[in-house]
Amino acid sequence: MASVDAASGGSFFRDVVDAGLLIETPVPGVYGRGGAFEDVVLGFDSLVSRETDHDRAEVVRFPPVLSRHTLEKTGYLGSFPQLAGSVFSFDGGEDEALDLGSKALRHEDWSPHQTITDVSLIPAACYPVYPWAASSGPLPAGGRLIDICCYCYRHEPSDDPARMQSFRQREHVRLDTPEVVAGWHGDWIERGGEILESVGLETEVVPANDPFFGRSGRMLKANQREQRLKLERVITIARDEPTAIMSINYHQDHFGHAFDIRGSTGEVAHTACFGFGLERVALALFRVHGIEPATWPVSVRERLAIGSAS
Repeated sequence: MASVDAASGGSFFRDVVDAGLLIETPVPGVYGRGGAFEDVVLGFDSLVSRETDHDRAEVVRFPPVLSRHTLEKTGYLGSFPQLAGSVFSFDGGEDEALDLGSKALRHEDWSPHQTITDVSLIPAACYPVYPWAASSGPLPAGGRLIDICCYCYRHEPSDDPARMQSFRQREHVRLDTPEVVAGWHGDWIERGGEILESVGLETEVVPANDPFFGRSGRMLKANQREQRLKLERVITIARDEPTAIMSINYHQDHFGHAFDIRGSTGEVAHTACFGFGLERVALALFRVHGIEPATWPVSVRERLAIGSAS
């Protein structure tokens, strides 16, 4: 099958659903994944591992929930309250349980029987890294490099398949001095593009356009763009406007102060991260190369180790 024409973005969603790559659910932006889609996601994730193996990052994996207190300390709720997801659970006795159950059967509002718990859904894969790094004491000489991947959640209901509410991020987080972290951040602007180009994805680097909330959020957005702290690699997927499939974010000393992360000589550490949106990368591959991976260029299939490349 030929690659999907860029003018056909409106039909791309139906193409991936009809091919069984994504499975619709009653909730916009929440999808199941078919086997062929997962093969591509895991193939790209493995490619990132191979390309970064010589960096010798510490590999850790956290569940898709984190302490509510941790989320509060990141400042996320002040900037993106509209995207956050909190976990609520039943809090009551037998009478309340019976009332909740009967209301649920009638599809009535049973939320008054729920109270907020101590965990929230992770909005970015790197968030559990900062309290963990702080708890280990001062950074060693040479800082730390952490490899992290997990499901994330953002409350953005949409019929755009590239804007999922539940999705995976593969990240590396660098913690060290301002000079080292800024240099690492700059290197990954190009390095990430080379990885994507190796599987046929031609991307453009643009400043991030995060949906900050309120007046203070607008100030943060202006600062982020002016200092090029967060850059994205974008490509057209299912809309006319390009979609970010990778971001490179220099946090400066924000998380260092928030979690008291110290360098080897006691100074507040700087941090940065790069992250690939794995589902978005997979969708971009299907958009560029076509719905059937068996027809993709041999070089791409070999890089992703999918199907027969003979």
